[in-house]
Amino acid sequence: MVEPGSLESRLRAVRAKGRKALVPYVSGGISDDWLDVVRAAADAGADAIEIGIPFSDPVMDGPTIQAASQRSLDRGTTPVGIFGALADLDAGVPLVAMTYYNLVFRAGHRRFARSLVDAGVAGAIVPDLCLEELGDWERAAVDAGIETVLLAAPVTPDDRLAELCRRSRGFIYGVSVMGVTGERQALATSAGILAKRLKAVTDKPVIVGFGISGPAQAIEAATESDGVVVASALMRLVLDGGGPTEVGASVAALRRALDGG
Repeated sequence: MVEPGSLESRLRAVRAKGRKALVPYVSGGISDDWLDVVRAAADAGADAIEIGIPFSDPVMDGPTIQAASQRSLDRGTTPVGIFGALADLDAGVPLVAMTYYNLVFRAGHRRFARSLVDAGVAGAIVPDLCLEELGDWERAAVDAGIETVLLAAPVTPDDRLAELCRRSRGFIYGVSVMGVTGERQALATSAGILAKRLKAVTDKPVIVGFGISGPAQAIEAATESDGVVVASALMRLVLDGGGPTEVGASVAALRRALDGG
């Protein structure tokens, strides 16, 4: 059983040690050995791991995560299958499910939250559930002990930013650019600006994602934030035929970079 608040507690502990948090993403069901990919990421130095529950219309995701989700769906992956697989996994770090509201709504808020708990998942990211419509899911998640991570964008106004920070649990997900996820040649300057704005209004961990493709960009993104999410670059490795070894090596390189090694 996952202890309520374990995600935020873990990330706060990482920050207290003077380290930057590393949160890799793995698309659930993308390959036969996807659980080994999760284990490899944890063993290589992840502080938490985002688990993608594939959906057929991932509006926030760019080409790489879309391709990863479609591959997973083509393999017959379902939310129930992912939950069942995760229930037998002890990654040693908090897991955060990322999916879209259609799946949450269809299952029912309380049933979906309970499924996450039973799977050993600590948190949830539902990017297409806006602040004004968050209430029903928020109540179900809080009752179940699931930490709902909210996203903030570069154009989010100050008053809304403060409200997002107040209601987010686990961490605040700073979206570095306007647009979809995906590998980019350079980190947007808006990443650092947004991280500073978030840090000015909350003590919760601020983790930046979108477009972080390698160690140099991870270092840059973590300058003003408490850590980074890396997704597309890792799933590109899997789509190109890589597995636990390749993903583990990439996560280890990110860990060394963030640790100043």
